[in-house]
Amino acid sequence: MAHKDRLEELEMANPQRKHAKKAGVLALFYPKNENITHLLLILRKTYKGVHSNQIAFPGGKFELEDADLQETALRETNEEVGVPIERISVIKSLSKVYIPPSNFEVYPFVGLYEQTVPFVLQEAEVESLVEVSLTDFMNDANLFEQTLSTSYAKNIAVPAFKLNGYTVWGATAMMLSEVKELLKQVL
Repeated sequence: MAHKDRLEELEMANPQRKHAKKAGVLALFYPKNENITHLLLILRKTYKGVHSNQIAFPGGKFELEDADLQETALRETNEEVGVPIERISVIKSLSKVYIPPSNFEVYPFVGLYEQTVPFVLQEAEVESLVEVSLTDFMNDANLFEQTLSTSYAKNIAVPAFKLNGYTVWGATAMMLSEVKELLKQVL
């Protein structure tokens, strides 16, 4: 799910990457509407920054009090959408993804939340929830290519997901693609 220019950039030895900030995010699966499995994504608030108003996983920047990046993902998920940390079962870590525009190296995890307790949004950072049914997520008809202008490139064709009416591209799409491939192996 990476654009060809992005793949070339990642193959090059990028000196900035050595000093990248670290972040942890969580692909959270949970039951909703008569126990139909859903995947939680968030729409970020609009702000002055390269990831403004984008679809993302709950998560954020590593803090010194975090024992590791899994704890970062859990803490940030709790802060952003109100899921109690002790109710999340982390089942797998995924491949880390480097994001050049913000100089972050993101460590994604897959987790299960077996409750139907309502989410509580952190209004300063989260505009809204994007609750995607597993059926829609796994549907290959929701994969497409779109021409976008980003903070670092103009009019580039990027592979993307169309989920709940939103275009999901970039690092989030790359992580979603890995989750989807893993699920194909077990479903």
